[in-house]
Amino acid sequence: MNELFSKKYIKFWIVAVIYTLVVIWIGNFLLLIGLGIVFDLYVTGKVNWTFWKRRDGRNNAVIEWLDALIFAVIAVTLINIFFFQNYRIPTPSMEKSLLVGDHLFVSKLAYGPRMPNTPVAFPFTQNTMPVTNGRSWSNLVIWKYKRLIGGGKVKNNDPIVFNFPAGDTVILEETSTSYYEIVRRNARDMKSSDSYRGVPVKSNGTYYQAARKDILNRYHIVYRPVDRRDNYVKRCVGIPGDSVMIKGGQLYVNGKPVADNGSQQTTYVVATNGTTINPKAFERLNISKSDQNMVSGSAYYLPLTKVNEATISKFSNVTEISAVNARAGEFAPHIFPYSPAFGWNEDNYGPLWLPVKNATVKLDTANLCLYERIIDVYEENDLKVEGSTIFINGKPADSYTFKMNYYWMMGDNRHNSADSRYWGFVPEDHIVGKPKFIWLSLNKEATGIKKIRWGRMFMGVK
Repeated sequence: MNELFSKKYIKFWIVAVIYTLVVIWIGNFLLLIGLGIVFDLYVTGKVNWTFWKRRDGRNNAVIEWLDALIFAVIAVTLINIFFFQNYRIPTPSMEKSLLVGDHLFVSKLAYGPRMPNTPVAFPFTQNTMPVTNGRSWSNLVIWKYKRLIGGGKVKNNDPIVFNFPAGDTVILEETSTSYYEIVRRNARDMKSSDSYRGVPVKSNGTYYQAARKDILNRYHIVYRPVDRRDNYVKRCVGIPGDSVMIKGGQLYVNGKPVADNGSQQTTYVVATNGTTINPKAFERLNISKSDQNMVSGSAYYLPLTKVNEATISKFSNVTEISAVNARAGEFAPHIFPYSPAFGWNEDNYGPLWLPVKNATVKLDTANLCLYERIIDVYEENDLKVEGSTIFINGKPADSYTFKMNYYWMMGDNRHNSADSRYWGFVPEDHIVGKPKFIWLSLNKEATGIKKIRWGRMFMGVK
């Protein structure tokens, strides 16, 4: 009886309770088998689970370092899966809220951590092996989507880190652009070429298939599961059930205008009297050199916040300043759902309803372009269209019931952000976590110690 209260048993009971609570959290009770391993580790010691080192006597320095490395890799991997992860801002899509070079502490607990789809992978890589640039994960084990209980739900205007929805298929020679946009662009070029040469114009579907075949023959294409798609960070402006709309660059959610958050940027043309704006003025306004685009000897093309726009408009050599917005009704072929029937562009969009799990929507060939990727790709159905009839999993369908919730993401840098306007809905299984604070910020345009933006260290993300 006294043995049950010995040091080794006390350690076992503490670890066993923690392990059991984690199993309950994960919801896979087959993992309770692991209690046998815990018991052997702390009590019986029958099996040498750390087979790479001796159980009796000293190990050499190499073995000790190997042991420490294995422990660190396992510990950090588990922390990254269940608790938090680092993310670096690579593009200016969220400026001025988040800057290029900001390193974020991203909480997985905010909305509940996901169990990985591909648990067998090289540690600390998203999808590419270092040096070799090969695939960093294995399809040997594939787990279905499962999200554990977290601290809350996604809310309107939350900054979100998520997997790029259109990143399932990737052209390795041009990873910065969506495969689907490259195909659509090539299809448009083929159609324009035929029209210019007087060749009879074919259907859009014919050109799309020809473009896919051409790209397949010329480039290296890979498929990535959800958890291996590139990570993006945007602001969630619409949650399931919301209706989003943009008029003249102003965002509306459920018919109400969304207030500027103070960091939001729009692109302006700034005309001067022929003289240049003092670079020191740009520096005071935190307008980076990469954003200072002079389009003529007397005009600039600048992404500006409302405050910066008001400030620059008062400069003595500025004669005019105006926002660069697309005209209402002007169809942009690169904007979701890529249909001229909707006539949408990045500044005039919607209204568009965001699907809710278990909600049913009526389907026809006119609105199918809004939901076909959800049905066919995100929710893994067999979707076909023959004439005016839609077939889902081989059966005629005039409606569809959604299996997941969907979100709408937009960058604060409105005219320099590849977001939901370009590739549509973000499924709930793509949500990674919520950035909480900036733990490091590096300015690539500075040198030496000035590269560190000290004022942004440990600043909360809003």
